[in-house]
Amino acid sequence: MDEFVRVAGTDEIPSGRLKLVDVRGERLAVANAGGTFYAFSDECTHDGGPLSEGELEGELVTCPWHFSRFNIRTGEIVDSPAEEVITVYEVKIEDGGVFVGGARGPGTHPPG
Repeated sequence: MDEFVRVAGTDEIPSGRLKLVDVRGERLAVANAGGTFYAFSDECTHDGGPLSEGELEGELVTCPWHFSRFNIRTGEIVDSPAEEVITVYEVKIEDGGVFVGGARGPGTHPPG
């Protein structure tokens, strides 16, 4: 993904909530963590659970299937049973819209 794609308006994802989006055929979750937006793979690396249906607490998302927890800013595992990090994506906010760009790679820290 070289270009950013508009996936939602900022008002469509209230603070503390998640939204499932499709970006060029990839299922991604977009989260609003206290006014900061993050995008990451919707698929839990443990057993494929839908992270967009999980619980969001600050910068942590919990998979609804087996309760693996991930940091949505870095992709890092916070609690098992997952053994692989999730992929995180660049996000920018522009003109009231949430735009998702390219993958930052699993476990990498986005700039800023």
